Amino acid sequence: MSGSHSSIWDKLSRLALTLLVLAALLGIGLWYEPVVLENQRLREDKLSLDRKIAVETETAHRLDASLHAMEDPITVERLARERLSYARAGEDVIHFDAPVPTPPVTSH
Repeated sequence: MSGSHSSIWDKLSRLALTLLVLAALLGIGLWYEPVVLENQRLREDKLSLDRKIAVETETAHRLDASLHAMEDPITVERLARERLSYARAGEDVIHFDAPVPTPPVTSH
């Protein structure tokens, strides 16, 4: 009989040790869960900021191209004529108003 008792105690010891290891792993997982969630949030923030940086870099390139275009006197004159309605002496400037949208006709 003593052989069967040691066998039961061996099984109970292994079960207790297994449960202890599982409890420790669960504790470690719960301990690090906030860190993992914070890491995930920070990665999402970084991706969002990277997209904003790409947009702002493109804007900077367009503004830089516009600035370099302003170094050309012909471009400056064209823009002054288009946007500010400037004209040379003796020239006539004609303005066209944008068409006013008409409301759709509904039948009753």
